[in-house]
Amino acid sequence: MKILAIESSCDETAAAVVEDGRKILSNIIATQVEEHKLYGGVVPEIASRRHCESIVGVVDEALEQAKLTLAEIDAIAVTYAPGLIGALLVGVNFAKGLAFAAGKPLIPVHHIKGHIAANYIAHPELEPPYICLAASGGHSQIMRVESYTKYSTVGRTLDDAAGEAFDKAARAMGFPYPGGIYIDRASKTGDRTKYRLPRPHTANPYDFSFSGLKTNVINLVHNAKQKGEQLDIDSLAASFQYTVADILTSKFVAAADEYGYKTAALAGGVAANSGLRSLLEERCSERGITLCVPPIALCGDNAAMIGSQAFYEYTEAGAAADLSLNAVASMPL
Repeated sequence: MKILAIESSCDETAAAVVEDGRKILSNIIATQVEEHKLYGGVVPEIASRRHCESIVGVVDEALEQAKLTLAEIDAIAVTYAPGLIGALLVGVNFAKGLAFAAGKPLIPVHHIKGHIAANYIAHPELEPPYICLAASGGHSQIMRVESYTKYSTVGRTLDDAAGEAFDKAARAMGFPYPGGIYIDRASKTGDRTKYRLPRPHTANPYDFSFSGLKTNVINLVHNAKQKGEQLDIDSLAASFQYTVADILTSKFVAAADEYGYKTAALAGGVAANSGLRSLLEERCSERGITLCVPPIALCGDNAAMIGSQAFYEYTEAGAAADLSLNAVASMPL
């Protein structure tokens, strides 16, 4: 089954053709990072306008790269939740029009499910059940993946997600948007033990809270400026990155132990962070847990992951939408 997938939940306009949920035939991304960097973060109105400008060309290029016509596509998939509402609406309405005009099924996909499905492309042997850590700019959660379409939440973010904390702490340190990349680079030459940073407590041991940690870093930077002191930014970046990675990893492997999982997966934009990847691989290896991690190219927002999940939504759950499908800014998994 060949699915044309569209993703426009934030600032990447993406289209891909995926076959049987596991094979990428094309994967096209038009990024807006350089434009939003001018403002220190994503400006929703600008993102929506750029999606309108890019989506036709991106979809055409995805079909061309896959060497297929629209008539040869079996279904159209689209991210419909969660994300920036204006950005989502561009993708959803374009997909609805395309599906209606071509007479193809329309498959709605939850964005976080898509991130998890990136692992099906990278690891053909991966099948549910397993436990997954999804960490991105808007979400940090531990989930039990019971089937390709059914999940149960073990722990979730209570305030700032890991990716959001990275970006806000990076801004305070003087790094441009997107900050996570720059913290990762700086941490390679810093001393992660130089700054002792707080580790917030949560009632549910598997929930996450990064707001206090982020605020602590911001206050460190501001207080140093007020006193005319010089901070070791590389070491602060290394300390911050290790603390976030250790919190995520410790809670995740503890959940895997408690629930008896020997197969685990990492997903989401923060999965590209080298500190988190290496620490999680080390801790899982110590416990005999097989860890699946997507390649860097499939960690960020892309349409291939949406096409992968759409295959299972359609073939296993019979998910198909009509023209009443709407975008939803916030939706739990």
